[in-house]
Amino acid sequence: MTTASPAAGGDDAAPDGGPDATPARRFEPDLRSMTRINLRPIASPMPLGFFTVAIASVMTGCLQLGLFGPEARGAVALCVLPAFALQLLVSVLAFGARDVIAATLMGVFAGSWLAYALVMFSGAADGLRVLGVFNLAFLCFGALMTAVTRPKRALWFVLAVSLPRWAATGLSGLTGAEWLTRTSGALGLVVALVAMYAAFALMLEDMRSEEVLPIGRSGPARTAVHGDLAVQLRNLERQAGVRRTL
Repeated sequence: MTTASPAAGGDDAAPDGGPDATPARRFEPDLRSMTRINLRPIASPMPLGFFTVAIASVMTGCLQLGLFGPEARGAVALCVLPAFALQLLVSVLAFGARDVIAATLMGVFAGSWLAYALVMFSGAADGLRVLGVFNLAFLCFGALMTAVTRPKRALWFVLAVSLPRWAATGLSGLTGAEWLTRTSGALGLVVALVAMYAAFALMLEDMRSEEVLPIGRSGPARTAVHGDLAVQLRNLERQAGVRRTL
């Protein structure tokens, strides 16, 4: 898809002068009429991102619930490790689709799965306490993201159910309380259910080009999906990647 910015007149003119005259300032022509901005449509990466969250949450939740023994930590870590690569891919594609909120969220999720997998697989000393602090820091990040993702209800709901899980995981790592570990595991399964619903709803919407299952978009998110092409290209010249500075 190609869009051109509005044309505006402008001539590259320089007054004539004698050989001893001071050279007049040379003005560049107005380049707006010659500028083209190319946009490349892509398939939405968000179903992949949400399904990855769901599968990884099931694995970690089952470990916390005691369905796997302590000796299974390494195997769970290896199962979770691919989530890092998949969500990193989703983040890169989301940046290319000009969705900074989804890209940031999926990128940080990718980093969290990598950290979890490395700590659990290596059996690093005091790893659970370190992960406890890590999850509490992640809780702060999630709270800030929740404040800006309300128009994107699919993201918002996944974050909303993830917040208590991060809190329980963080506190269980610091205190060693078994009931907090079990609570975190149960909340992990809830996160998986919500993420799977969001992934399935978004996939159906993308396949049928209409909302099939309710997602609850509002505000700018709803306008972006239901608006015409003019809405999509509004303020394009001031967006990252087009303007000169971030």
